Amino acid sequence: AAGEVASAMAVEIIHDILLGDHDPEETRLVRDIEITDSADELRERLRYAMNQASISIRRESIARPDTREMGTTAVVMVIDGEQAHFAHVGDSRAYLFRGGRLTRLTRDHTVVQQEIDAGRLTPELARVMPTKHILTQSVGFHGPVEPDTATRLVEPGDVYVLCSDGLTDPLDDGALSEIMSSNPVEVLAEALVEAALAANSE
Repeated sequence: AAGEVASAMAVEIIHDILLGDHDPEETRLVRDIEITDSADELRERLRYAMNQASISIRRESIARPDTREMGTTAVVMVIDGEQAHFAHVGDSRAYLFRGGRLTRLTRDHTVVQQEIDAGRLTPELARVMPTKHILTQSVGFHGPVEPDTATRLVEPGDVYVLCSDGLTDPLDDGALSEIMSSNPVEVLAEALVEAALAANSE
């Protein structure tokens, strides 16, 4: 419900926190974590930003009946020098295309992903399961969240793709890799969207 409202709120809140001066000190105290370097600091800021977005969306959904139970997925990347820092909640994904090889950097927060991890379902079968969109976490609907965070070194020529399931539902990783291999980066976003639209219309 009202996913477009939730996603717009998430983008605005996460953006403002990441670029603002607010220091999420209270989250460190609650979590009792040790910040040892700038990568730790950035990952904690990402986690804090997603939680603030989730809490704000939840409050809005309670206050406005027309947005009741709204939520959104989110994937964020921050590049700081030679490091790329990621956070995600839900089934929006981040990919890295490096040296002709596509690597998925995120793990879906879905019921079917849990079944895959437990060895009870193959990735191929998961793509056609009617329950594939049932999320175990989302920004807003579930209140406080535990985003997955990671840091990777950036290399020359790296291409990162951040996307929603609007891209990965119609296109599997093999199709994504083929499109990325055959298109220059300047037109890659458009090529991916066009391929997803074409696949959805079949």
